[in-house]
Amino acid sequence: MKSPKHIAILGSTGSIGTQALDVVAAHPDELVVDVLTAQNNAKLLVEQAIRFQPNAVVIANEDLYPEVKSALASHPIKVFAGENALTSVMEMDSFSLVLTALVGYSGLRPTIRAIEHGKTIALANKETLVVGGELITRLAREKGVNIYPVDSEHSAIFQCLVGEFHNPIEKIVLTASGGPFRGKKRDELLYVTKAQALKHPNWTMGAKVTIDSASLMNKGLEVIEAKWLFALRADQVEVVVHPQSIIHSIVQFEDGSMKAQMGLPDMRLPIQFALGYPNRLKSNFPRFDFARYPALTFEQPDTETFRNLALAYEALHRGGNQPCVLNAANEIAVAAFLKDEVGFLEMSEIVEKCLQTIDFVAHPSYEDYVQTDQETRMKALELIA
Repeated sequence: MKSPKHIAILGSTGSIGTQALDVVAAHPDELVVDVLTAQNNAKLLVEQAIRFQPNAVVIANEDLYPEVKSALASHPIKVFAGENALTSVMEMDSFSLVLTALVGYSGLRPTIRAIEHGKTIALANKETLVVGGELITRLAREKGVNIYPVDSEHSAIFQCLVGEFHNPIEKIVLTASGGPFRGKKRDELLYVTKAQALKHPNWTMGAKVTIDSASLMNKGLEVIEAKWLFALRADQVEVVVHPQSIIHSIVQFEDGSMKAQMGLPDMRLPIQFALGYPNRLKSNFPRFDFARYPALTFEQPDTETFRNLALAYEALHRGGNQPCVLNAANEIAVAAFLKDEVGFLEMSEIVEKCLQTIDFVAHPSYEDYVQTDQETRMKALELIA
């Protein structure tokens, strides 16, 4: 009998992390959890640890360490705390696959450490490649580490390329649902609320990525991620709005033929594909029924209304530390929007001003990324104050 894969889940209490544990629970012979981590949700982390009995857990918020340590005192589970511990556990030899499901910039450092120690990466944290794509992909090549995408769009591209890796890509098409405000113009978005923005029509996701989807920043980040994952130029990555979210993305090859991956919008499917690869694990997920979708439609994204997608392309074309600026400014802007401190359209204005004012670094080192991130966050906070 084949041995199960031992995995670490960074961000196990978030949307991707909890769905990944659903997949693990359904496949106990194929998948075993060795490490679970959370930022602040100590209660759920403890519940997960008691159920899955990992080798270790990390609570990044050190103030919550006593609570987690006490709750797990009767279990043979190591308990660590702090951001440094989040990175250090990546050196453990007991697992070979890391699902990075952290939110935002926080995923960069532990992902680097995991790659340095030869771990296969299942990447749900797109910001890691947005911020440090050149560094991450170079390091992965040097260490012979595979990066399997978990985002539904990039998983779709990956699935379309299986058996085609020797055939050059002409372009890829990332599909976007358009979010809750598809078709609206700028004057209609002046006073939208966070409650409206958090009502995604098709996907169930965490708050940050749901807001990014509503502003099309999520698709902009995915464009940058795709460039690094599949070694493409910016002009080879196209975005099309597909409201039904059934076609998850498309590859067009040099002969003009196209391959698309389809399915109902359910993040458990790309999570399971990444964790099980190269095997497709059996699932009881709902199946697509053509009779319920008599028409699949497509339209061009409105980048004048939704400026974030255009800003992401601009940052990608310029390169260097610009995508890092884009990401840091957006993280601050989204956090402010969720606290009702800025309006929906103001998020793009904050990002654009940061891109215009933060010093450009053409070939950033890891230290440059750290400094750029810090400077951008300070600038964005100044713009909000």
